Amino acid sequence: MPKMKTNRGAAKRFKATGSGKIRRNKAFTSHILTKKSTKRKRNLRKPGLIDAADLKAVKRMLPYV
Repeated sequence: MPKMKTNRGAAKRFKATGSGKIRRNKAFTSHILTKKSTKRKRNLRKPGLIDAADLKAVKRMLPYV
């Protein structure tokens, strides 16, 4: 059977943690930042984890992560 292809867009957006969870960056950070509070912008810089509902779909896109 041939090797599976990694979804390259997903590979650039998600990374695996040491325990196997999938890490993601948060949205809403690129523009219209004046109306967002400093606290909100600071928390958006921190990475988050993907939800359990999305885990199966992301694992399918990243077969070797």
